[in-house]
Amino acid sequence: MLRGLYDWTLSLAARKSAEWWLAFIAFVESSVFLVPADVLYLPMALSRPDRAYRYALIATVASVLGGIAGWFIGHYAYEAVAKPVLEFYGKYDEFEALRTSSGIGFIVLMLITSGAAHLPPIKVVTILSGVIGVNLLLFIVLAIVARGGRFLLLAWLLRRYGEPIRDFIEKRLGLLAGAAAAILILLYFAAKYAL
Repeated sequence: MLRGLYDWTLSLAARKSAEWWLAFIAFVESSVFLVPADVLYLPMALSRPDRAYRYALIATVASVLGGIAGWFIGHYAYEAVAKPVLEFYGKYDEFEALRTSSGIGFIVLMLITSGAAHLPPIKVVTILSGVIGVNLLLFIVLAIVARGGRFLLLAWLLRRYGEPIRDFIEKRLGLLAGAAAAILILLYFAAKYAL
């Protein structure tokens, strides 16, 4: 099922309506969808490098709007909407563990690492942010920084290095971003418990 969903998402890059699909997938990825917008963004930016920054802007705006929707789902519709979505993706237990142990500082860190490296998935963090009541303006600013930074970095890499960087991005960037996210998390805990 997941492979079919991935392949279908990838096929959207060849359509004339690809920008609308990119916006749609970036929006729903931030609140309920499993496949990251990168799956559509990368082939679109590689096929039209002159539009890489345009696509990055579309993905960023739609992702932030989707994150706001996720925040509202968590804040106002946790039991009715968020809980069934989390259970469907098998993320409910992870979510509950984060919910009981998270303060605002940790949510801020998770939003940045999730936006940059998908650790944990962005939909989990957006919903959690709404559930615990992270300030909406702070949430929006952090989402813009995290998601915009990710898509703009990809645009820059694709414009600068083109097709050869694609293999690196698809296979190793997630690992490098995950390592950076782990370092950020360790630094957060070190600072929290050292002070």
